[in-house]
Amino acid sequence: MTTSESRPDRRRRSKLWIHLALALGLTAVVIAFLGQPSSGSMSPTLEPGDRLIVNRLAYVGSDPAAGDIVLFRPGDAWGERPTPANGLSAAVSWVGETTGIRPYVLVKRVIGVPGDTVECCSAEGAVRVNGVELDEPYVRKDLPFIDGELDCDSQPASLRCFPPVTVPAESYLVLGDNRANSADSAYLCRGGGADDCWRWAERDLVVGEAGPILWPISRWGGP
Repeated sequence: MTTSESRPDRRRRSKLWIHLALALGLTAVVIAFLGQPSSGSMSPTLEPGDRLIVNRLAYVGSDPAAGDIVLFRPGDAWGERPTPANGLSAAVSWVGETTGIRPYVLVKRVIGVPGDTVECCSAEGAVRVNGVELDEPYVRKDLPFIDGELDCDSQPASLRCFPPVTVPAESYLVLGDNRANSADSAYLCRGGGADDCWRWAERDLVVGEAGPILWPISRWGGP
């Protein structure tokens, strides 16, 4: 008695499915660990178009620390997401969000962790965390600030200024390195804002830590 498919044919088909599954699995891993900053808010540390490794294991058993560059999914307080440029981009975004392989994320630097009190500015225009001025050499373009002329007591106040705030539990205060062009945690609070102006990176929405830049070749390494 014979069958419509021989044993060698069945073996070849099984191997084909195994190879296909392995290829899809490898593709999913690559996509999951590669990310792309969505704007220039981290310039010059990260530039638009940079593709970098996303370390999704960085915060397994640990939490983000001050100074870390994290990728996180923005909650409702962050406003509407950018509209995809075309149908293909929309489809890719939908698949990424639905599967969780590559969700829409923001990239920012952690400035305050839960329990920290963060404010800006000191007389020198620096951000203070728990009363201590931060040394931030990565900030190349900040908002205007001149002590005694355009500061936190002037009218109008400098847009660099924001009032003291204590970071709530399971949340992080994040800022962009390009402070003059960063829609970050303090964006709606600069120069004075309502008590509910803050936007937090929530712990359960942190995807991972930014790793080395892979593309373009001229920017290998970092951030």
